[in-house]
Amino acid sequence: MSFPLLTATAVLPALGALATAAVPAARRTAAKWLALLVSLATLVLAITVLVRFDPDGDRYQLTESHAWIADFGVRYELGVDGIAVALIALTALLIPFIILAGWHDADPLETGNTRWRPTQGFFALILAVEAMVIISFEATDVFLFYIFFEAMLIPMYFLIGGFGDRAHQHGEEVASTQRSYAAVKFLLYNLVGGLIMLAAVIGLYVVAGNFSLTEIAEARANGSLDMATSTERWLFLGFFFAFAVKAPLWPLHTWLPNAMGEATTPVAVLITAVVDKVGTFAMLRFCLQLFPEASKWATPVILVLALISIIYGALLAVGQRDIKRLVAYASISHFGFIIMGIFAMTSQGQSGATLYMVNHGISTAALMLVAGFLISRRGSRLIADYGGVQKVAPVLAGTFLIGGLATLSLPGLAPFVSEFLVLVGTFARYPVIGIIATFGIVLAALYTLVLYQRTMTGPVKPEVSAMPDLRVRELVVVAPLVALLIFLGVYPKPVTDIVNPAVKQTMSDVNKKDPQPEVEAAK
Repeated sequence: MSFPLLTATAVLPALGALATAAVPAARRTAAKWLALLVSLATLVLAITVLVRFDPDGDRYQLTESHAWIADFGVRYELGVDGIAVALIALTALLIPFIILAGWHDADPLETGNTRWRPTQGFFALILAVEAMVIISFEATDVFLFYIFFEAMLIPMYFLIGGFGDRAHQHGEEVASTQRSYAAVKFLLYNLVGGLIMLAAVIGLYVVAGNFSLTEIAEARANGSLDMATSTERWLFLGFFFAFAVKAPLWPLHTWLPNAMGEATTPVAVLITAVVDKVGTFAMLRFCLQLFPEASKWATPVILVLALISIIYGALLAVGQRDIKRLVAYASISHFGFIIMGIFAMTSQGQSGATLYMVNHGISTAALMLVAGFLISRRGSRLIADYGGVQKVAPVLAGTFLIGGLATLSLPGLAPFVSEFLVLVGTFARYPVIGIIATFGIVLAALYTLVLYQRTMTGPVKPEVSAMPDLRVRELVVVAPLVALLIFLGVYPKPVTDIVNPAVKQTMSDVNKKDPQPEVEAAK
């Protein structure tokens, strides 16, 4: 029996979470180092998956299949395609940076009386989320995917509600209330989506007789499983609703600004750069593959919702006074681009959407983490409380600028390539949608440059005059992300070579071909 590499990649952080939680309370530093070492070991396994994956090989590779709940057709089935491999690598890459960035976020906190925060629990929960996200990318059994798709809500709930942002503008009692509100809102939105999906999962089993993604898709392709049109559409809507909440897509997005605003900065990065990618990934893997006709039927409405997300999220980002909420609304706009690329039903659009998932994770992590370092120094999330930071902390300001320019998809930085592909792919089939979506780029330039101008330029405010520049630990977090943004901006081929074969197979699932350009015959 070959080594179960995919299982190991998910189980290692899960065991690390248990070990970190079990570290004695007085050994907080040991718990931090243990969590960091486990995350680095997981990254090594993810790189091994990446190296062993053959883009020109079978669709699902490194597969594992074992009986689990035989009476109900549930199996422990894992397998990865190019899209899953790219997102597993992204997840494993970002977690060590998230842990390093949050090194002191769960240390003992004094507010009048000394209140001890469970440091070990904070890092254990991060590793638990990593394990559940990775196995969600690997699962090819629908029921297995659903279990971890829902289970990740539990550690995320405690990370949001139990470990709040220390730069809150109000007293601890008000801050605790707002954290609780944000955590409950996050949980309720995603639970409702998950319950609707559960009904669809059960319906899929009734129709197909099993939960195996590969078997159901093969039966759909060869005609041995013929779903009624209405049945397929209802099942598609059940799956898509849950994924649209997780993504998030307008109008199911309202939990995200609250969650990101009240969580610690590393947890905010975990939400938008890692956890939310499960929603858009699942649209590609499950919605298009299991329900191809329903996906095409719903495409016009979904594209309109994605377009609204792009413009609406960008407009609200322009008007934000809170740095973290600005990044949250910018992410809603970016997720609109990703979903638009998926449902444009073109190879350029879907390749761009997949690349966008990776690039958005890196760029948002870079911007948000530097913003978190800035906020921790001043103790405020309000844009108006800053000014002239580039004169006292030039390295911090420079990395903040690069993160911001990546967010607005500046040519030469990684998100530009993915956004360009999404727009080209959308315009090829839906030119009106593509044209309107380009206004999101203009708005992105507006909110990013205004944010930089108001915080980094101008006269130095007295409150920031003694602000220290980035420390060594912070540079270790930010520098690799900036390097990746530049590298993938000028040379995205390593990622596109991995994801393009999977995109072609997805296009084949929905029986779509790229539209041919209309060229007038030469006279």
